Amino acid sequence: MSDPRPRPIADSEKLTINLGVVDLGQIDLLVQEGFYSNRTDLIRTAIRNQLATHGEVLRHAVARRTLVVGLQDYGRRELEAARDAGERLRIQALGLVRIADDVSPELAREVIESIAVLGALQASPKVKAALAGRIH
Repeated sequence: MSDPRPRPIADSEKLTINLGVVDLGQIDLLVQEGFYSNRTDLIRTAIRNQLATHGEVLRHAVARRTLVVGLQDYGRRELEAARDAGERLRIQALGLVRIADDVSPELAREVIESIAVLGALQASPKVKAALAGRIH
């Protein structure tokens, strides 16, 4: 029997980047001079500034692609209701898509036609394997 409590929402994902030594040295100098508390603070600030700079383009792209922004949760009940209604889901999201532990690989395969996530997909390894050819 699966635990009915929802998994905690991951509020961040870890990224690994490679930087040239000169760029890294400049970041360290800005941290030492007190502009940023650490390297991560500078990198987060830089990313947020770039996202703000391109905010209008992002808004148009989200609307054009009909992406759902934020968190989408799918549990056994939701997928069974979609199956019973004869629906096939095309999940398109910018953010986090969670498929609950109570969803069997067979149910996921039967109901989910495709998944396109810009962000993160959380599902059991068995469900991910069942949908492998449908995850874009």
